[in-house]
Amino acid sequence: MTGPRPSRPAAAAPARPRTVRWRARIVLALLFVTAVAVVVVTHRLLTDRFTETTRNRAELRLLLYGGNLLSELRQNAIVPQLLARDPALIAALNTRDYAQSTQRLISFVDEIGAASLTLLDRDGRAVAVTERTRLGESHRQAPYFVDALRSRDTVFTVQRQETGQFHFTYSRRIETPAGVLGVIVAEVDLRKFERAWSGISDAVMVTDSTGTIILSTEPRWRGLTEAEALAREPARSAIERALRATSDWTALPADAYLRGQAVMRVEGRVAFRGWRIASFTTYGAVRDKVNGYIALEIMGFAILMALAFYFMNRRATSRMALFQRESAELRALNLRLQREIAERRRVQENLAQAEQTLQQSSKLAVLGEMSAAVSHELNQPLAAMKTYLAGARMLLDRNRPEEALTAFQRIDDLIERMGAITRQLKSYARRSGERFTPVNMGDALSSSLALMEPQLRNRKVRITRSLPSEPVIVMGDRVRIEQVIVNLLRNALDATAQTPDAAIDILLAAGETAVLTVRDNGHGIDDLERLFEPFYTTRQPGDGVGLGLAISSGIVNDLGGRLTARNAEGGGAVFEVQLPILPEEIQAAE
Repeated sequence: MTGPRPSRPAAAAPARPRTVRWRARIVLALLFVTAVAVVVVTHRLLTDRFTETTRNRAELRLLLYGGNLLSELRQNAIVPQLLARDPALIAALNTRDYAQSTQRLISFVDEIGAASLTLLDRDGRAVAVTERTRLGESHRQAPYFVDALRSRDTVFTVQRQETGQFHFTYSRRIETPAGVLGVIVAEVDLRKFERAWSGISDAVMVTDSTGTIILSTEPRWRGLTEAEALAREPARSAIERALRATSDWTALPADAYLRGQAVMRVEGRVAFRGWRIASFTTYGAVRDKVNGYIALEIMGFAILMALAFYFMNRRATSRMALFQRESAELRALNLRLQREIAERRRVQENLAQAEQTLQQSSKLAVLGEMSAAVSHELNQPLAAMKTYLAGARMLLDRNRPEEALTAFQRIDDLIERMGAITRQLKSYARRSGERFTPVNMGDALSSSLALMEPQLRNRKVRITRSLPSEPVIVMGDRVRIEQVIVNLLRNALDATAQTPDAAIDILLAAGETAVLTVRDNGHGIDDLERLFEPFYTTRQPGDGVGLGLAISSGIVNDLGGRLTARNAEGGGAVFEVQLPILPEEIQAAE
């Protein structure tokens, strides 16, 4: 009894989706038909509106162009009448003295704004011209000369030149009671309007009373009628014209075809000798504006249809599930990438530790080289000790034990210094982390000079010291700082060995950093790039191993400073040690 009951809803279930599917199709069809109708009606209305707007703008533009032409013509029409009464020009024609005439015409051109002015004598010869290259030309057969002699008024002449351009002139005869003396000709520059019009998208032309084109943005049109000009590049066939008219999306017939494209023709009148002005405007601006609005409408209907498809499509749920699965996979992939990044970071940290271990191993590997450096640094104290021992022996022989004790005390200081130098070898083998103390750079310099006293006594070297009035305190190791100063002094002594007037200048200054400068007047530095490399030396074999500057550079770097070298402008070398200066508040705390 209960078995057949669920079969009825099961059979009726497919009817609802089928009904919904048909309704969706009807809604989409109606939406599509509505969109087409709205687009067609909107297109027609917008086309008519924008076409009329474009035509009105073209008419206003032609009124402006015509007014500019008429203003330029009227402005230049009065010029010959005024110049025909000029006493200076009349006097020049009477006396035939034209020395100042050209300059006078040039001054008039600057004031009036005409293209050029020409003064012709009775025979038509140019006796004064603003364009000096045309001076002396004959204009006897020119229409503006002949017509001016025949008329008592100002004559306007349009003459076509060989280049195809038209020549516009106003001319008037100059006469006195005795007779006609000559003709004054003023050229009107209307080509400047052509150049101005060429900057717009429209084609503009001006025709005279006979219909001949005398001004045009298209150079090939000059001298032709409008029909001849437009016939040069017509649409090739009636079918092509129909296709072009269809592509213009306008129900209005095309006024003309220019270069095979339908254009809108607008004509105006210039109130001068029957001249007319016309412009040809393409429908491109209209088409672009209409297409912009139509595109917005189509986009809006497309969005509506997309929304309809989105809400009516049953597959959206499955797609969402698919997107969720893909998102879960992407999250899992992102977690794996994060784990790989963390693993690579750990590997990089291990590599950094291995690199530090390798650097320490490198230090231990060069201990053999440092042994040579230690022997190099011990040579100076040993030489000083030998000198002090010889002096002590002489003092004892002379029964002066107190002074001998002073020499022995100096020997004891040198022995302490040698011990400090040997300790540098141990400190180089250890990792960095030594405790620094405040060091007076002036005291360190004095101690270094005292250590170098035996060598300085054996050489004739002028040493100049310049120290500030206040102590210069740095944070570091005094023994290592003195080691650097001794190395720089010894280098300076070696560099001035062959110099007749050897001199070493020592300058200590304090600013943001403590700067110790050692300058000599020796031969200078040959290779600055390799100067601080270990075992690089310019001395003879047996005189040195080339470790002094390399060790000094390492010491200064360990102290947080910088050791630089350069050649002086007047000759010699300059070494500069820069160390961080100890602030006053820290000095007070110390």
